[in-house]
Formats: sequence, structure tokens, C-alpha cells
Amino acid sequence: MKIFIETERLIFRNLDMCDVEGMYLLDSNPNVHRYLGNNPITSRSQSEEIIRMVQKQYNEIGFGRWAIIHKASNDFVGWGGLKYEQNFLPDLKYHDIGYRLREEYWGKGIGSEIAKESAKYAFEVYRFEKLNATAQVENIGSNKILSGIGMLCQKTFEWEKLQLNWYELTRETWQKNQL
Repeated sequence: MKIFIETERLIFRNLDMCDVEGMYLLDSNPNVHRYLGNNPITSRSQSEEIIRMVQKQYNEIGFGRWAIIHKASNDFVGWGGLKYEQNFLPDLKYHDIGYRLREEYWGKGIGSEIAKESAKYAFEVYRFEKLNATAQVENIGSNKILSGIGMLCQKTFEWEKLQLNWYELTRETWQKNQL
């Protein structure tokens, strides 16, 4: 498995079928899906489908979300990283930054670490000019993470009856924040 990022406590690597159980624990939790439309998965085969979809992105686009592994325990923490988003808003294709963590890893700074390292990788390795992200208005934690890495909320809009904040971070702004 290819490792993309390694921090003091986390490994960011390609998602693989060995992650089915961790993905199931993540996405079957209704609390995890509170700000994702309240539609948790109900079977491990759905986890396999998600992993295959991300692997297809690796092959077709060259990147996709990564498995996030806790180094000390080798535990699947969740997923995070970058995605070329083509389906969310019909007239807009963009590089999205995102993360989703198992509930027992909330409140430990891992979401912020994933977002920060993913932005760094996007701008330094992929040389993207801009990153975008969305977060449900009520999702205080996610909005705090996105703002914390320097993303600026550009607008609030409605999507499938949800109120979402639209964030943007340019490479120029990111570089200025690194000084």
C-alpha cells in the first residue's frame, strides 16, 4: 500500500479492502452521519462499494480520499484527504478537502491534522491552485477545522434541504499563512 503522508501519530495511505471493517464501523454510526444527511450504511458490502469507488478515482483521476491509520494502534481512524468533486454541484468541478472520523477519535485534533496535511500535500505535491470544501452550517467542529487551516467561507447555500457553508483556500493564501 502506498503511504502518502506520515505524521507523528498518523499514516495517510490508499484505501484497501483490508479497511472494510473500519469503514463499516465509521459509516454505520448514525452520529457520524448526523451532518451527512442521516443515511448511515447498514452492511459491510456497502463499505466494499465505497472503497471500490475511491479506488476507481485513484485509477481514473490519480488521487482520492486516503485511509487514516493511527500509528500506535494500527487502527483505522477514518478517511480524509482530497477528491476531485464532479457530482456535488452540477456546474462546478473542484478539488475538495474532506475528512470523516470514527466517533471515538473525535475531539483529539485528528480532523485538523488531516485537513492541514492534506492542504499541504495539495499545494506542495499536486500544485493545485485552489481547494474547496463544504460543511453543514450546524456542524461547528467541521467549520472550525476548515477555518483553522485558513479556508475562507465564501457563501452559504442550500443543497438537498441542508444549509451548507462553501469554503475556499487558494495556494497564494495558503503560502502566506505558512510564513
